[in-house]
Amino acid sequence: MRKLVFKEYYFETVVPALIELYGYGNKHLVPWLEKIVVNSAIASDWDKNFIAEVERDIAMVCCQKPIVVKAKKSISNFKLRKGMPNGFKVTLRGNAMYDFFYKLVSIVLPAVRDFRGVSNKLDGCGNYTLGIVDHTIFPEVTVGKERKIVGMDVTFVTSAKTDHEGRDLLRLFGVPFRKKSA
Repeated sequence: MRKLVFKEYYFETVVPALIELYGYGNKHLVPWLEKIVVNSAIASDWDKNFIAEVERDIAMVCCQKPIVVKAKKSISNFKLRKGMPNGFKVTLRGNAMYDFFYKLVSIVLPAVRDFRGVSNKLDGCGNYTLGIVDHTIFPEVTVGKERKIVGMDVTFVTSAKTDHEGRDLLRLFGVPFRKKSA
């Protein structure tokens, strides 16, 4: 499946499958993927060059400039002062969302060594968060010798009312959930 038709795949394959599975009376009742939010936290003691490098990497991975998240209050134990940058956030919608989703599910996750699927746990409202420990698994990020590893959280926000609907929506989209052990 090419990424240009990933949105069409939802309307042609996922919607009829969910209507058949849950018996929705109308195609507009079928849950959909509303947005994807990518978050990445950074430590306050890293230098400004590294912070700019992480911002550039996230922009390349998401194809959108991230928002710099700044500390709301000072925390002395973390050497964090109010107003210091401590993370980045990107909210993807529309075609950019489908392109990122395709890249993550079809290219990035299958390329991870010893990958056995992602966790089956959703948040209780049909949304799913995937934690990525190493952002260098994306093909856009170059791996250097003195490169620090940064993690990120990818949250799939759906319009599903229950975890079962959200899990089935994401499973039909191609998210490789782990098989439940018997």
